[in-house]
Amino acid sequence: MHTTRRRALRRTVTALAATALLAAPLAACASGGEAASDEPITAEGVDDGSTLTLWTRAPIERQAKLLVDAYNESHENQVELTVVPNDDYVAKVGAAAGSGGLPDLFAADIVYVPNWAQQGLFADISEQIDGLDFKDDINQGHLSAGTVDDKEYVLPFALDLSMLFWNKELFAEAGLDPEKAPATLAEFSEAAQAVQALNKPDTYGTATGLNCGGCLVFTWFPSVWASGEEVMTDDGAEALLDGDAAQAVYDTWAELEKAGAVLPSSTDEAGPTWTAAFSEGKVGVMPFPATLLPSLEFDAGVAGIPGVDGGVSTFVGGDGIGISKDSKQSAQAWNFLNWMMSEEAQVEVLAKDGNAVSRGDLADNEYAAADPRLVTINEVAAQGSTPVALNFQQAFNAPGSPWLALVRNRVLNGEDAVEADNEEITAILSQ
Repeated sequence: MHTTRRRALRRTVTALAATALLAAPLAACASGGEAASDEPITAEGVDDGSTLTLWTRAPIERQAKLLVDAYNESHENQVELTVVPNDDYVAKVGAAAGSGGLPDLFAADIVYVPNWAQQGLFADISEQIDGLDFKDDINQGHLSAGTVDDKEYVLPFALDLSMLFWNKELFAEAGLDPEKAPATLAEFSEAAQAVQALNKPDTYGTATGLNCGGCLVFTWFPSVWASGEEVMTDDGAEALLDGDAAQAVYDTWAELEKAGAVLPSSTDEAGPTWTAAFSEGKVGVMPFPATLLPSLEFDAGVAGIPGVDGGVSTFVGGDGIGISKDSKQSAQAWNFLNWMMSEEAQVEVLAKDGNAVSRGDLADNEYAAADPRLVTINEVAAQGSTPVALNFQQAFNAPGSPWLALVRNRVLNGEDAVEADNEEITAILSQ
C-alpha cells in the first residue's frame, strides 16, 4: 500500500512568469490593511459579514459553486466566485500576483501548488491546519503538495481521482466476471484483449490519450505506485520512470497497441475527448476519472488502478485552495476554509452530489454507502499519491514534454530509449 510521504521543497526556483517578486515568507494573517487582517485567526475564523473573493478554474466549477452557494446561505460572510477558463488561469494568477491583486482565496491545480507555494503566493496557514482535530484524515497528497519547508499553505478544494473502470456488460459478453476487478497489470491486459476479441463494431478493449501527457500521468503513474515504486525522487528533481514497474506499464500498453486492443484515436488523442468512448459504452476497461462516474448511463465497475503484481493506487489530482498573500481578510477567509473541511460541507454538499470527500474519516458516509463504488473511490484515495515537483508542468503536462516523448517512443514506435528519455525528464525537473 502506497502512502504519500511529505516532501519538503528546498530548492530556489526562478520567478513565475509575470511575477518577479513573491520571495518573502508570509504570516498566517496578511500584514497591513484593515483591522480584521491584523487579528489572530481563531480556530473557526471570523464570520462578520465580510465579502470575500475566490478564483477557481473552470474544470472544478461545479464543486466550487456548490461549496460557495452552501457557505453563502449559512454564513454572514459572502464569497464572490470567479470562474476562469482553464487555459487562462495560470496567466491570470501570475499577473495578479505581480501587481498585488490576488483574491482573498484562490484554487490551483494541485500540480501547480508546489511552485506557487514556493513563490509565496499563498499565506502560511500551518497553525490553523495543525489545529484541526481531523488533520490526519485529510488527504495527505494534497497536504504534501502544499507543504514547503514544513509550512502548510493549502487544503484540498476538489479531488479528481483516477480509478480503473470497466463496462460490466462487455465483461459478461467476453466471458469475464463482471463483478471482479482486474487485480494486476496482466489481468488488466487480458481483460482488454478479451473484450477486443468480441469483434464488436466500434468497440475496443481499452483507450487512453497517447498524445496527452496529463492523461498519462493521471492513469499510468498509479500502477508504478501500486507496485511499491516511485515516479520521482522525494525532492521532485529526478525522474525514476525507467524503473521495473514503469517499464512493465509501457510493455503492457505496447502489447495492447500491437494487439489492436487500444482505441485507434488514442494515438493522437491530446486530451479533450480521451474519456468519450468509454462513456459511450464502446470501451471495455480503462483507467478513468472518478468524477465522471455519475455521468455514466451503464453499469460500470470501479476499483483502484492495479500494480504489476497487485496492490492498488490512484493519482490524487484536482485542486488545492489557500488564502492569498494579498488578502486583508485572512481570518474571514479561514472561516470559509474551516467550514469547507467540516462534515457538513464534505458530506452534505460534496458527497451528496456524488463527489469524493477530502477526509478519510468521512469516506463511508450515508451518500457513498448508497453506492459501494463511491466508498471504494474514497478508500483508494487514501492509498494514492500526488506527485510533487516545481517543474511538473514542463516535464510532464506540456505539449511535446519529455514524458510524452518517452511514452510515444516506447509504446508507439517500439524504440528502446526509455533510459535516455527519462534523463530528459530529469533535466527539466532539476532546472
